[in-house]
Amino acid sequence: MPLTPVIRFGDARCELREGESVLDGLLRQGVPVAHACRAGSCGSCMLRAVEGEIPAAAQAGLKDSWKAGGYFLACICHPEGPLTVAEAGSDARVAATISSLGKLAADVLRVGLTCTAQFPYRAGQYLTLIRDSGIARSYSIASLPEEAELELHVRLIPGGRMSGWLAHEARLGDKVVLQGPSGECFYVSGREDQPVVLIGTGTGLAPLRGIVRDALRAGHRGPLRLFHGARTVDGLYLREELAALAAAHANFTYVPTVLDGDGAAGVDVGPIDRIVAGQLPGLGGWRGFVCGDPALVQNLKRKLFLGGMALNDICADAFLPAAL
Repeated sequence: MPLTPVIRFGDARCELREGESVLDGLLRQGVPVAHACRAGSCGSCMLRAVEGEIPAAAQAGLKDSWKAGGYFLACICHPEGPLTVAEAGSDARVAATISSLGKLAADVLRVGLTCTAQFPYRAGQYLTLIRDSGIARSYSIASLPEEAELELHVRLIPGGRMSGWLAHEARLGDKVVLQGPSGECFYVSGREDQPVVLIGTGTGLAPLRGIVRDALRAGHRGPLRLFHGARTVDGLYLREELAALAAAHANFTYVPTVLDGDGAAGVDVGPIDRIVAGQLPGLGGWRGFVCGDPALVQNLKRKLFLGGMALNDICADAFLPAAL
């Protein structure tokens, strides 16, 4: 009969039940481990193994340096033997303060952060934001690395424990912790004449904004076409900024789209995938960036591939909603 894996975290000791993950066991014991999706997608529950063997599946998607350091995702970790674990260290997390807060739309909050130590990232990657209560959520980065503030666009969700706190309780100077960065959705130099299409809805605009500005800064010469979708015109935030960016760069086109209503001047109406297909019927040789919820991302990746785009030219980071 196999032995019951025992998990040690500081002074806490937990015997895992059958089928129970390290995260579930520790939470059952009252250990406050940060977590969100509980499906191995967001990376919020990352811990470090001090002793014991980590199943390879529990390190899926992590950076090589994190794997070498013993990091793993507690929500998908089902060890066969004992594990002694600890919180992620300074090589994966950095302290930060909230330096600005402001509305971008009725349901979108701009959060500016100032890090207390270096936090190297690529525009378009995502991070995990952790409150002192242990609540953690993943957000894409909308800023460029050289900018003074690290910028996030947070969708305000009714009853959301992170977005609600940021919108109604957080104050300038409040301390948070950042974990990351993660994700492969960023601009890579070397094919400056290749046409690029970027597609996202809602706050999926955040990483695309960073990627476009990074590409233009790097001297990208090929067409850059950004499609941003919302249900109504009110959800199309940063329209003026993106229109001004398009006016300043002949190779950049900004296409705002809405699902409902009559739209407005310069706004296309209809499902974003149909609008993209109508304007770009052939995508052979193009590179694509897709951001949003998993269903949208999977649908758009399929449509881009069927339109002629090579699979290895499609970059996407999909986010699962946080589990309760």
